[in-house]
Amino acid sequence: MSHVNIGKVYAAPYKAMLEFSAQAAAAGVDAGLSPLLVELVKIRASQLNGCAFCLKMHVADAVKAGETADRLAVLAGWWESQYFSAEEQAALQIAERVTLLSDHGRLADRGIDVDGVLTEQQIAAVTWLAVVINSWNRIAVSSHYPVAP
Repeated sequence: MSHVNIGKVYAAPYKAMLEFSAQAAAAGVDAGLSPLLVELVKIRASQLNGCAFCLKMHVADAVKAGETADRLAVLAGWWESQYFSAEEQAALQIAERVTLLSDHGRLADRGIDVDGVLTEQQIAAVTWLAVVINSWNRIAVSSHYPVAP
């Protein structure tokens, strides 16, 4: 695949993506989602998509917001740990469902009762955030955004 930065070639869709991202973030705030939960959703989707650029950015943002190394270390196996709240687990389940939409064979039932834990507004906001980060992952990976130490 070519190394074309699609946002530089066509800036208008990139600008629309920035607005889309801002609207999804506003929904998260409106729904009362914690900044750490939001970052966990972004990190988990980026892990599944193999997006190093977004992982580096959102892990740094999570650390700035107070996230711990222990929780970040076990995020890829969140359902096997006792580190995450019921709300975080529900949000991570949504993030995985949205990210692995076409690959249900890879998505194990984690036994999380999303509807019993999150409000309708929170479910919608987390879903929008997952849709947005999946879009950003695809933009960054297909454009080969550089990721260096």
